[in-house]
Amino acid sequence: MRAFITGGAGFVGHHLENHLRSCGDDVTSADRECDVTKRVSVLEHLGQSQPEVIYHLAAMTHVGESWDDPTEFTRVNVLGTKILLDAAREVVPQATIIFVSTADVYGIVDEEDLPVRETFRTAPTNPYSSSKLEAEHFARDAARETGQHVIIVRPFNHVGPGQSTKFVIPALVSRLFEARDEGRKEIRVGDLSTRRDFSDVRDVVKAYRLLTLLGRPGEVYNVASGFDTALSDIANTLRKEIAPDVELVVDPSLLRPVEVPVLRGSFEKLHDATGWEPVITLETSLHDVVSQLRPSPPEL
Repeated sequence: MRAFITGGAGFVGHHLENHLRSCGDDVTSADRECDVTKRVSVLEHLGQSQPEVIYHLAAMTHVGESWDDPTEFTRVNVLGTKILLDAAREVVPQATIIFVSTADVYGIVDEEDLPVRETFRTAPTNPYSSSKLEAEHFARDAARETGQHVIIVRPFNHVGPGQSTKFVIPALVSRLFEARDEGRKEIRVGDLSTRRDFSDVRDVVKAYRLLTLLGRPGEVYNVASGFDTALSDIANTLRKEIAPDVELVVDPSLLRPVEVPVLRGSFEKLHDATGWEPVITLETSLHDVVSQLRPSPPEL
């Protein structure tokens, strides 16, 4: 398949490109050189690559930063998605489009409603998830009104080598190594009481490709592990491995205005459509993140 990836230089884009190439796909990956908020730029890139499949990953994704600049998140995530959909309809109307949304659109969920299924109501709690839900509306419209082959995916948290240290697990790993090497006895952390559903990014990108082959246009699919893990458990596991003498101290300045206490997803619909299920354990994911971020020993 001829595939085009927006946001290709990012964490997920890198792993997706590797996976697609391993499957024999002809991949064009673009990042900032394809400004999804500029129609001319998107038309040019789609015209050159003539993709059969488009993976729309380009987005602003950091929840904490979305509180600081919600307008920019709306511009990139909502306007950028609308421009991409319109350009694809003009240049490659038969292309399948994977629009990557987020499980954050479900918002705060009661324990009795877990695991979350795709039919559950949406109630975003931050500017990032609000922008993604608004973009979903445009994706649904494109499938329903113009017949575009748009599939919406809602990935839950994912982790793996190459993730930015702006995100919680690589941030913890990086700061624990720094504290250990500098002889500090504590590091500041945010709210570790929350529980999240973590999948390995290498499993996630496999789900994306399978959906291009077997997913139904206009449908929404969760990508999840089906298990939730407390961030405090992950943090203590990492602390014991990297810097057992370091204490984790909650810093009020690192707390978000609104926090979702627990989120766990069902991947039953995805499994029924494609046969996908998670393979890589959280333990393996954590090990690979630690291995990647481990400082090199000093030269003698």
